Amino acid sequence: MTLGTMATDCEIRIDYEKLRKDRLRKANDQLKKDGLGALLCFDPDAIRYITSTKLNDWTNNKLARACLLAADQAPILYEIGSAIRTKEALCPWMKGRIFPFLGGFRGSFPAPVVLENTQKFAGMVTAKLREFGVSKEPLGIDIAEIPLMQALQREGVQVVDGQQTLLAAQTVKTDEEIELVEMSISIVEAAFWQVVNNVHPGKKESEISALMRKTMYELGTEEIQNINVITGNRAYPHPHDFSDRIIRPGDMIYIDVVNVFNGYKTCYYQTFCCGKPSPKQLDIYKQCYDWLWAGIEMIKPGISTADVAKAWPSAEELGYKDESEAWALQIGHGVGITHWAKPVISRLFSLSHPEEIQENMVLALETYAGSESQGVRIEEMIAVTREGYRLLTKFPSKYLISCPLVGAVYP
Repeated sequence: MTLGTMATDCEIRIDYEKLRKDRLRKANDQLKKDGLGALLCFDPDAIRYITSTKLNDWTNNKLARACLLAADQAPILYEIGSAIRTKEALCPWMKGRIFPFLGGFRGSFPAPVVLENTQKFAGMVTAKLREFGVSKEPLGIDIAEIPLMQALQREGVQVVDGQQTLLAAQTVKTDEEIELVEMSISIVEAAFWQVVNNVHPGKKESEISALMRKTMYELGTEEIQNINVITGNRAYPHPHDFSDRIIRPGDMIYIDVVNVFNGYKTCYYQTFCCGKPSPKQLDIYKQCYDWLWAGIEMIKPGISTADVAKAWPSAEELGYKDESEAWALQIGHGVGITHWAKPVISRLFSLSHPEEIQENMVLALETYAGSESQGVRIEEMIAVTREGYRLLTKFPSKYLISCPLVGAVYP
């Protein structure tokens, strides 16, 4: 279910204190299970998962923040210096464990400063590892600047891949995480409703993106990582973007939204038609829908990603030479605080490297069908339950919806 978006004194709604503790516990348990002494993270989603802190999205690609989690220790946050006082005041669960980050802002500092800062930072991290008694154990890192990796190696630190550990920790969701994903979805559905009400000949793809963004931010969206709006003859093959193309009568429109609400993402495609669809468009839509639900109806704990992938057409059936060329057309993937999480489902690798579907995973399954200048993309999000799955997305997709005739569905 979804509740109010605000925390209140009279209802628990999302128990954020429990969420913070559960995420930290899962990360700590996984790093020990994987034989690591500590994790050093630079990805903003990983930092948030472990420390429950964030800065706005301007820092997302700067590698300007980090956190260190040693086994059975409280996490350390390395923050942009001018943000530390605010974090100390507003994030009491991190008080006394926030220090200035030293790096190179993706190499933008003078080259000698980058080398000096990364060596200093490597020394700070190594000192903490010694303090926690794990300096001789592997240090898992998700992503990092090359000079820092080299500096840590000069310090004698054994650096290993930490991404697998982080993603494994996030794979099975808590009840609070599922609730946050569903609340994020509800915001996207409001934006889809605005599309249905406002699409008409003369609208541009970029205007649709802007309209959706306005609706979503007004409802409490924290960040929008993506809105693809693809119409008419741009729909096949899939361009994965939006443009300033003007929508014309009879165009199909498919839209993908990656929304962020309190850190939790969506991946949600819907397809509409500007005016009455043709028989060919209806056939393509039905094919895409049938492929999607062939995969969804397989979902239950204990089956493998290979079982789901087998429900979808091969690359050759779609007209491609091999699965690498058809990659990202018929896929499934985990969603949570990370937009692309485990497990990922694709004929590219799932048949040879299957992974088990588990209860409380949150999955997005998406399929694509198209020919000539027509294309359809539909995606639904589900939570895996003990008996099977629960559909989290609620915007109607069984039939192709005609716009701007709200509710006028042509079977």
